[in-house]
Amino acid sequence: MLRAAAACLLGLAAAWLLGRGWQRAGGRLLSAAELARYTGAEGSPGLYLAVLGQVFDVRRGREHYGPGGAYSGLAGRDASRAFVTGDFSAQGLVDDVSGLPPRDAPALRRWLRFYQEQYGFVGKLVGRFYDENGAPTEALKQAEALIEEGLKLKAQSEEENQQFPPCNSEWSSSGGTRFWCSKQSGGVKRDWIGVPRKLYKPGSRDSYCVCARTTGPPSGQLDYSEHKDRGDLDNPHLQEYEGCHPLADWCALRD
Repeated sequence: MLRAAAACLLGLAAAWLLGRGWQRAGGRLLSAAELARYTGAEGSPGLYLAVLGQVFDVRRGREHYGPGGAYSGLAGRDASRAFVTGDFSAQGLVDDVSGLPPRDAPALRRWLRFYQEQYGFVGKLVGRFYDENGAPTEALKQAEALIEEGLKLKAQSEEENQQFPPCNSEWSSSGGTRFWCSKQSGGVKRDWIGVPRKLYKPGSRDSYCVCARTTGPPSGQLDYSEHKDRGDLDNPHLQEYEGCHPLADWCALRD
C-alpha cells in the first residue's frame, strides 16, 4: 500500500511536469536585455521576473518585488537558483540550477506553480531554458530531470517514514536525552506505537531514533525473521539502545 501511494504521488507529479507545468504555450519571447528593463523602477515599462525561463508580470506584488522590496533582486531577471538556495547575492541571483541537491530541486516546481497561479504569464525568456524559437533547451530538460529525481527521493523518504516514523525526543540537563514512541511521532499518525530503535542507513555510520513495530509480519517483501509476529524488530538496519528495555516504548540516555 505504501508503494502504491508513493507511485500515485509520482504519477501526479509527472502529470504536472508534462502538462501545464513546463510547456506553457503562447506569450512573448523576451531577451535578457529586454527583461532587465522590467524592474519596476521609475521609467521602467513594468515589473517582471522569470522562473525556469517563464516570465511573469508581478506588478500586483510591487511591495515585494519592486524597488526597496524584500525580493526586488528577483525582478528583471531569471534567478531560479535563488528560489532554492535563498542566496540573493549577485552570485546567487542566477538561472543556473545545475548542481543543486536533488532533494531541494522540487522547490523550483512549487515556485513555478505559485507564479502560474498567482500572476499573469507574459512569455518565455530566450537563453538558458528556451531558444530563440521558444523551444525548450537541454538545460530545461536537465532541470526537469533533477526535479523528478527530487520528487522520487521525497516519495521514498515518505514511504520510509511510514515504516519507521522518527521518535519523539526531548533533552534536559538533569535527565539527558529521552526518546519515546506514540501513535503520532515524526509527523506520522498510525494505529500502533512501536519501540525506539537506532536506524542505520546503508553505507552510513550515523543513526537516528525511529519507532519500530513489534507485532505482525515484517514490512515490505523482506523475510528476515523466522518469527512472523515480531513486526520490524529483526530488520538488520535497526539496533537496540543499550541500557533500555527492548520492548519499552521509551528510552532515556545520559549524555
